[in-house]
Amino acid sequence: MVTPAESLARAVEAVLFAADAPMSVADIRLHVGTEADVAAALTRLGEIYAGRGIELVERGGRWHFQTAADLAHLLRRDREDSRKLSRAGIETLAIIAYHEPVSRAEIEAIRGVQISKGTLDVLMEAGWIRPAGRREVPGRPLTYATTAGFLTHFGLATRRDLPGIDDLRAAGLLDPVDLAFENAVENNVDDA
Repeated sequence: MVTPAESLARAVEAVLFAADAPMSVADIRLHVGTEADVAAALTRLGEIYAGRGIELVERGGRWHFQTAADLAHLLRRDREDSRKLSRAGIETLAIIAYHEPVSRAEIEAIRGVQISKGTLDVLMEAGWIRPAGRREVPGRPLTYATTAGFLTHFGLATRRDLPGIDDLRAAGLLDPVDLAFENAVENNVDDA
């Protein structure tokens, strides 16, 4: 005999399999009932699919099934034609990810140079950033933020999973100029 909890887990599983995009708990409830304990069903499904070829993942508060990362290579028939993101694009994406919501002027102030509109367009076409509203200041500049697609592409559950400065230093990803600047700032603080 199927218990109500098992029946709900099956319903949530079916909804997620049929969905064409990741779904929030509220989205799932629209299909299975507003009183349903969807969180418990998701936990149960996560346990069932742990270590399987398909796994249940949550990215930015939205749930979906995906191929296990260690098996993704089996599904690639053709090599994707990937475009390399320019240094300006990488810097702009990093600024948006770490400082969102952020306006074009704020991005330019942090980078120290102007950015072309094309840079933001490329990031929006990739589905990694989106307009996030307008600042309540004169001129009402548009602000930008990252998307759930950004989290999914980079394998992050939330923006809190972005590496910190210590992580970047340990990975050897900081530019020697950045390290020298950071040391100079630390020395000036110590001297003060």
